[in-house]
Amino acid sequence: MISHLKALQAFEAVGTHGSVTAAAQALGVSPGAISQQVHKLEAQLGVTLLERAAGKMELTTWGRVYHVEIKKGFDHLANAQYVLGRARNESGITLSSLTSVVNKWIGREIFDWQALYPDAMIHLVGTEREPTMGQDDVDFRIYYGQKSHHQYFVELFTDWVVPACAPHLIETDPPREITDILGFPLLHIVWDSAFSPAPSWSDWAHSIGGSKPPKDKGLSYTLSSSAIDAAVAGRGFVLAQLAMIADELKSGRLVIPFDHRLKLSDPYFLAWNRVSLQKPFGQEFKRWIISTGKRQAAISAPAT
Repeated sequence: MISHLKALQAFEAVGTHGSVTAAAQALGVSPGAISQQVHKLEAQLGVTLLERAAGKMELTTWGRVYHVEIKKGFDHLANAQYVLGRARNESGITLSSLTSVVNKWIGREIFDWQALYPDAMIHLVGTEREPTMGQDDVDFRIYYGQKSHHQYFVELFTDWVVPACAPHLIETDPPREITDILGFPLLHIVWDSAFSPAPSWSDWAHSIGGSKPPKDKGLSYTLSSSAIDAAVAGRGFVLAQLAMIADELKSGRLVIPFDHRLKLSDPYFLAWNRVSLQKPFGQEFKRWIISTGKRQAAISAPAT
């Protein structure tokens, strides 16, 4: 077995470039270093690969046979490096997150990233299934809750919820007191049991000193985004996460009659595959998401 890759590289360069001097220039070493490596290779193989003819070094018959095969190997190595580089540049970055987070938060914020890095390709995947970094085709994951099987992660922010509704829902009979909100149709959010419960209307009623909790009736949704869409359609009040209704508030599709907020029980986190940080824009994307989370934390928290 040939143990010296440098010796093979030197011999391949001589055969490809036609001389020891040209091979030395191509590899950035001295001609003496090339000759020394070729001599090592000849000693290992037990054959002569180069011979002096007409004042210059040429491949022997064995050298020509051996060079053909060696060159195939180096061509394969060069192609493997090319394929890897192309994959790193063309595959882009895949960001996985909970469906509602993609639909209502990061999927909207991502346009700020595009303005900063127009050449970066980002794939957004909304799913409740937690991926396995290093096995699934995922580079980054935004997830909710304290429990995590990810090796590399950092806390992003903890969101707050607030009662919001479509303006036409309260147009004819606006709530005059904060407790009046409980008399309107209420949209409930009931997350999967894998997550800590979302703040309920009973929790909110208790926080404002309501005389009694609202009756558990009406519509309930497992996706926060679906409940928010129902509120935009005028179906009732929703305890909406501030991070998820920025566009609706800005456009006037949702309003907040009384700004009384409840904090989620758990924060959002960002996890990543360490190898993905080596992708083009990988490090920049990680820093951008973390800074976006910090900014959202300041927006969602009540004013002090």
